[in-house]
Amino acid sequence: MIRFVAAAALAVLAGILVLRAIRGSGGDGDGMVYFYDLSEKKLFAAPRASVPPIRGFNDATADGVRAIVITDASDVKDKKKQRIAYLEKYTSELKKFFEEARGGAEGAQAAGGTLRREDVPANTLVRRLADSEWHTMNTPEGEKIVTEWNVPGPNGAYPTVCVP
Repeated sequence: MIRFVAAAALAVLAGILVLRAIRGSGGDGDGMVYFYDLSEKKLFAAPRASVPPIRGFNDATADGVRAIVITDASDVKDKKKQRIAYLEKYTSELKKFFEEARGGAEGAQAAGGTLRREDVPANTLVRRLADSEWHTMNTPEGEKIVTEWNVPGPNGAYPTVCVP
């Protein structure tokens, strides 16, 4: 039962991510989100519509992955209290689909027309900052990575996701 609920929650999250990626916007707007340059080991801001992996700091290598940055502090802008919950990127197939789908109906047709809801978690790779191995979001380890940080702290409050 718990596994079914976790899978359903991931499917809903994946659907939201798909819609945001295809539309190129979401939530609090067309703003910026955190990315992490794997070779430079540094956070940077990039447009929310960026499809990871993207070009990082130092060269044309696509080693910039989305970083889910969180804090337990009441001041979400206090960078000293922020930490990376996990990193996320897409398989080359999903990245290509999102990029082609942005081109409108013709782009979506070129990308293969439709994307099934279960395809997104199966093609979204996640890992902890300290890990070296990537896991698909729809595996037990992937599910653990994307949910383990979202627990109440000593003050009873849940962590807040931060944006630049």
